[in-house]
Amino acid sequence: MLRHVVLFSFKASAHRESVAEIEAAFARLPEQIDLIQEYEWGVDVSPEGIAHGYTHCFLLTFASAADRDAYLVHPAHQAFVASLQPVLEQALVIDYWATTAPLATRPSQLATQE
Repeated sequence: MLRHVVLFSFKASAHRESVAEIEAAFARLPEQIDLIQEYEWGVDVSPEGIAHGYTHCFLLTFASAADRDAYLVHPAHQAFVASLQPVLEQALVIDYWATTAPLATRPSQLATQE
């Protein structure tokens, strides 16, 4: 699975209503673009204080790079990107191939298995 991570930082002048519309518009993309297999989003709640101004994280999953590439040029995505310009300060996008590794067995688990 190809993960597409999008981080947004909004301009200080962006009104809460405008940000809410961006959130809603992004959430509508999976209905408009069937190449999106999974979608989730949230706002930063980290106590670490190292988000560098990014407040919103969106995670999309695609089956292939070709699906992601088709999403990028899809008219619905292009319209969404255009709608960001008045309120978006900056964006950061990272794509990666998801891999899973088994969790290490904890010693307490070993003791109960004997």
